[in-house]
Formats: sequence, structure tokens, C-alpha cells
Amino acid sequence: MAAKCGNCGPGYSTPLEAMKGPREEIVYLPCIYRNTGTEAPDYLATVDVDPKSPQYCQVIEPKDIHAKCELAFLHTSHCLASGEVMISSLGDLKGNGKGGFVLLDGETFEVKGTWERPGGAAPLGYDFWYQPRHNVMISTEWAAPNVLRDGFNPADVEAGLYGSHLYVWDWQRHEIVQTLSLKDGLIPLEIRFLHNPDAAQGFVGCALSSTIQRFYKNEGGTWSVEKVIQVPPKKVKGWLLPEMPGLITDILLSLDDRFLYFSNWLHGDLRQYDISDPQRPRLTGQLFLGGSIIKGGPVQVLEDQELKSQPEPLVVKGKRVAGGPQMIQLSLDGKRLYVTTSLYSAWDKQFYPDLIREGSVMLQVDVDTVKGGLKLNPNFLVDFGKEPLGPALAHELRYPGGDCSSDIWI
Repeated sequence: MAAKCGNCGPGYSTPLEAMKGPREEIVYLPCIYRNTGTEAPDYLATVDVDPKSPQYCQVIEPKDIHAKCELAFLHTSHCLASGEVMISSLGDLKGNGKGGFVLLDGETFEVKGTWERPGGAAPLGYDFWYQPRHNVMISTEWAAPNVLRDGFNPADVEAGLYGSHLYVWDWQRHEIVQTLSLKDGLIPLEIRFLHNPDAAQGFVGCALSSTIQRFYKNEGGTWSVEKVIQVPPKKVKGWLLPEMPGLITDILLSLDDRFLYFSNWLHGDLRQYDISDPQRPRLTGQLFLGGSIIKGGPVQVLEDQELKSQPEPLVVKGKRVAGGPQMIQLSLDGKRLYVTTSLYSAWDKQFYPDLIREGSVMLQVDVDTVKGGLKLNPNFLVDFGKEPLGPALAHELRYPGGDCSSDIWI
């Protein structure tokens, strides 16, 4: 990336140059004990992903990251050209919705204030991405922390308490200039502009409606959004609702802007789409890694528009994997996809109680970057159920020098 926090990172000049970078050797993951019954602080795990290393697939350096902070419900962080770090917020100190942004000093990580103008926060918040060449930032929304923190209640959907908008910000003036209402776009979570810094379009994954929406800049300078992918729900028996959404929880784009990847946490599959034509994504790879509709589980699928039978349970290196694919991270060259299985501890406890008892896992998927396709690496498993202080829930994946879901070129 061109802009860096302090002096860290290799500073690749373009996304295509970054694809030529060295193979990843370690991955950082925040690990959570909250709601698991283990009285231990959350921590940052360093995982060895170098096949030549004797510690391959092992947690090599857990570090305590627990600290008291007056800031509330922070989520996404990005580095700015100024050297500062900007972090999005879901709510205020009382758990009410507030889509604001915190600025940290890039060297000391001391809080400097808020990025948006006073009183100018969005009603709700979650993720964000900015594109300086178009003087724009776009943010997403989940729900107020008080709504989502204890689990999912369908009545909250009926009450309109979950997000369904994108907020377009003027990057220089730090204020909202447009609000985009999403049709079939309930709970827009992860948002990604194309990596090309000249691009004026990108994608957002809408979890509950299980859609991928493309946002784009119009000739007049305003922004619009359109649905380009729909994951159909499955009619089921033995679950919370009569229909089960895929629940798209994470998306990312390869650095060459050729492939889009996303995870269906409830259905249990990863998907790869060719986005050479961004308006017409083409499915090129699909892989089931657990999920709620596996054979022999409590859920019976009554009607499925995509599958002829329920997927088999996933067993890797003798361990039956609980949960479904959630956070994903792609290698710089686009050939390896890393996956974890925990979403949010309260939702894990509700939908995948085995995750709480056994801890989450980290998996690795080999990617065909020529024709498209996904294949599980059967020799890679990081089992966070075997952590010294008890089963832990591993979450977002990051590389030391930048990656496909955090780097922004200016």
C-alpha cells in the first residue's frame, strides 16, 4: 500500500505489485473468550503458515490484548495517508447505535478524536472503505450493539432495528453527502472498493438478505447500488425460522480485481466469483466447510434451489469442524484462502453451540486462479480448541505487511 501507519509494511506501489510480494509466513488473529465460560483475557494469536517451518499450523506467540477503553464497540481499522489510524464504531458507550470513526496516532496509538464532524455520525455503523481519488468514503451498518450483543431475535428485524443503508461520505469534508437505501440488502456488513485506486465501484455483502450489492459512481457524481448476486434461502425444519439464509458475513476481492470471495456462515459454503464484468459476476468455485445444513445434524432441508442433498460434515486431520466459514483472507498472489469459523460469541452460542465448547478452527483453501475453483488443504488445521487457557474463538485474519482486505492505495 502507498500509505503506511508509522514505518510498518512494505509499501507496494500498486495492487499488482503487491501480488508479486513474498509468500505469507505468519498470520495474526484476535482470539476471544467472551461468552465461552473461560475467565481469561482476549488475546492476539500469531499463527505460523510457512509450510517449511517446523511450527507450521501452530499458534507460536499469543499476546494479551485486553485493555480497558472508554471507546465503544469498535470494528474496522484502516491506515490513512496522514499516518493516522481510523477505526469505525457500531455504537456509543451505552450501546445505542452510532456510526462514527475514531482517529488514533499512527505511532503511539493514542486517541486523537473523531474523524467525522461533531454531531455528524451515521445512525448505525460497522465497516468502511475510502477511495481518495474520488473524494469518497462509504460505510455500512449492522445494528445498535444493544440489539445484536445477546444474539439474533427475528422480532428485531420486524421492528426495523437492523441496518439496510450505505452512507456516502465526502472524504475531504468528513460529512455524509448521500444515503443509499438497499433493496434486498438487509444487514450490509463488509464493504470493498475495487483495489484499483481509479475505480469508482465495489461490492458489499448483505448478511441477512444474503445478497451481494454493487455500488458505483454515476456520471453526475452521485452514487447508486444494484443487486448482482442472490443466495437463495433454504426451506428447513428444526431451525429458528422456516427459511435459512446463507448469512454472508465476509467478502474480499483479489488484488487484481478479478475474483470476489464470500462466506455463507449458516449454509456453510465459500464462494468464488469471476468479476471481470462487475455487473454480472460468474460463479467459478464453491466449497462447503461445515455449516448448519450438514447431514446428520438437527436441521432438515425441505426445499433447496441449489443442492440435491445436504453436505457431509467436515472432518480435517481427524477433527470434526464446528461452525461454518466466516472470516476469510487471501494470499497476496491470490492462491491461498485462509478461513476461520467464529462470527460473534453471542451468535456463535446461539447458532453453533459446539463452537463455544470446542473453540473455532482456522483452515486453508487452495485457489485455482486460472480457471477458478476452490479445494480444501487437508493438511492444514489450526485448532483453537486446544489453547492453554481453554477453547478460544479466532476471528479476523491479518498479515504483518498488509493484505487484500486492509490495503487501500492512494
